Amino acid sequence: MWIVKAQGLTVERKGRVLFKNVDLSVGEGERVALIGRNGVGKTTLLRCLTGALSPDRGSVTRRVPVRRWGMLEQSPPVSERIQLLDYVRSGDAELHRLKTELSRLEQLLTVSDHRRMEEVLSRYTAVQEAYQSLDGYSWERETEAVLTRMEFAADEWNIPFTQLSGGQKTRAQLARLLAGRPSFLLLDEPTNHLDEKMLDELSEWLAGFKGACLFVSHDRDWIDRVADATVELTPQGSRRVHGGYTAFQQERERERREQAALYQKQEQERKKLEESIQRYHRWFNRAHNAAGERNPFYKKKANKHQSRLQAKEKALERFKREQVKRPTEPATIQVKWEEGSFEPRELLRVEGASFAYGDRTVLKRVDLTVWRGDRLAVIGPNGSGKSTLLKGLIGKIEPEKGCVRRHPALRVGYFAQELEELDPDETVLESLLRRPGIDQGKARNILASFLFRQEEVHRKIGQLSMGEKCRVAFVNLYFSGAHLMVLDEPTNYLDLATRERIEEALLHYPGTLILVSHDRRLIDRVSNKTLAMKKDHTSFFYPGSTVEYRRWLQERAEAPEDPEVDGQVRELELTLTRLMAEEAPEEEEERKALQSRIDRVQARLDKLKG
Repeated sequence: MWIVKAQGLTVERKGRVLFKNVDLSVGEGERVALIGRNGVGKTTLLRCLTGALSPDRGSVTRRVPVRRWGMLEQSPPVSERIQLLDYVRSGDAELHRLKTELSRLEQLLTVSDHRRMEEVLSRYTAVQEAYQSLDGYSWERETEAVLTRMEFAADEWNIPFTQLSGGQKTRAQLARLLAGRPSFLLLDEPTNHLDEKMLDELSEWLAGFKGACLFVSHDRDWIDRVADATVELTPQGSRRVHGGYTAFQQERERERREQAALYQKQEQERKKLEESIQRYHRWFNRAHNAAGERNPFYKKKANKHQSRLQAKEKALERFKREQVKRPTEPATIQVKWEEGSFEPRELLRVEGASFAYGDRTVLKRVDLTVWRGDRLAVIGPNGSGKSTLLKGLIGKIEPEKGCVRRHPALRVGYFAQELEELDPDETVLESLLRRPGIDQGKARNILASFLFRQEEVHRKIGQLSMGEKCRVAFVNLYFSGAHLMVLDEPTNYLDLATRERIEEALLHYPGTLILVSHDRRLIDRVSNKTLAMKKDHTSFFYPGSTVEYRRWLQERAEAPEDPEVDGQVRELELTLTRLMAEEAPEEEEERKALQSRIDRVQARLDKLKG
């Protein structure tokens, strides 16, 4: 039995059809993945399902009322004052209201004069009874347990929601869903910003969740792990495939091969018809010319050929109407980065830098040097300070201790995780025209290469989907002429085809990169240096890619324990890190001496590691 069903949904925006003829159903206990290109209307479709938006045509039927749904949004509207614990408790609106009222009345009881005391106490007793009848005190303990499960320490519960990192916000939203005890889940990009451990936690929780779930995701591996069925949304409608994304790809490839084979067969038939028509044309003209006015035999023959010719022409018209189309690949973005020339070898240096928000330390004692040509992957669990570090590197925030030294001629291109650098009141075209040397023609050509065509360039950035906003952010990077690109989760909201294009573009970017991403495939392909952030707010630099770093961790884990050797290894690793961070001397002899020291330390490390 289905939980929610949509039939024949069509949505138009300013006369433009966003999607049409969409059918979608989610059965009891089913996990359904909704996929589709950025801007096709996935979030709009979810809003139609909840009743927040009415479709222009079609219907939505719900067997579970919306108040019992748990919804995770891409960018939830949250007050700047609300703290994490209150935000999570607000998942159950009634219990949260009663809890808030109890707290208010408790405060009144401490300050009320004698005349109001009886009135306040009576109200407090009534609210408390209602709260207890809904098992409110058990709910409080469950909420705290959920926060702990989502790896929020008790001293973080009073942090304002807006001060959380992207991954922490996603975890907070998931905690809020659990606190609401929903019967049906509607999740819009639940995997964004989550580290591997939390992705595993979410998969396990969904496996044990008794209700149904419809989710939007661009994480291929996670869809394969979780989905019972995959639904693709296109402007022309929807189609459903049993299984995850891999099954969907296989089915799409099978359909493409069948369509290509049928198209080829019909092309051969069409050519035969056209040749037959040309042949009858020649026969008719020959017979018609030979007939003249006084030769009834040839005149009759010409009429016969004309009838056959007309029949063949009608058959060709009918054939063209019914012929399948040639299979085509959907349009994808075209990216070619413009890198400014930069001669100095050292771009920036971090020396003993610590960062804090108020009294809360986020990072401490960071030491790092970024050289020309580095492709540094910054990895670590949610809340370990990755985004904070990036903001410190580019000067958006200043260290509490230590310093960050940037080359005075360095130009930085920055991609913000939550896209807050974009002006929501600008149109896509206006965001480009304010750059010097850009006219309408050039702007439109470039925007077209990022899939913003015709009237789409006049849309307000605030009205775009998150994936479309990502493309606008990449347009800005395209023109930054940056020597260093600092990217904070650049592919989170991109559809699968666009994500793969960006991955290829970053792979061939000639400049220097600092990249935060939970997309393992991306960082494994792109990185050549690794900075691992730890839960204790410290960091560890490894002079190799993330693949090499994980291999090194595995080797350490498998090596027999020897405290003395382990201490020597750590000391040599620190020495090697410091030596490799030193700026190359100008004198040839000094450069050779530095390289010789690096080689000796590396050789000793290799010997100790066996």
